[in-house]
Amino acid sequence: MPVVLGYDESSGSKCALRVAIEMSAAFGEPLVLVFGAAVPGSLGEEYHAHREAVLEAGRRALDEAVAVAETAGVPTTVEIIDDKPAPALLAAAERHRARFVVVGSWGESPMRGALLGSTPHKLLRLSSIPVVCVPTRE
Repeated sequence: MPVVLGYDESSGSKCALRVAIEMSAAFGEPLVLVFGAAVPGSLGEEYHAHREAVLEAGRRALDEAVAVAETAGVPTTVEIIDDKPAPALLAAAERHRARFVVVGSWGESPMRGALLGSTPHKLLRLSSIPVVCVPTRE
């Protein structure tokens, strides 16, 4: 049962990466690194350029995370999913029969996150498996 991590190179996801690697190593399970690559809007000539830029950013981010995990001896799988982060993570968790979903937090207050619909709040509300929300250390 792998551990699924949402990763986007943010400071919150970098903190979450460290925790996800520790959890994967402790359980002897692989780490599934997920980047939600939904591009806003689907019309216009700019869509394809924006999509390619988002995909390239996702590939770079995940390459960085794979290198960190491999250094720690944790095997990884990488997924770039054409969806918003929360649905992408939930789909990957279901597909891989994950033990946990791990995400970073920007340190929002519970009220702000609930009103703005942050990824951690959406996951906590929608996930059928445990969600580990790692605070950002800054």
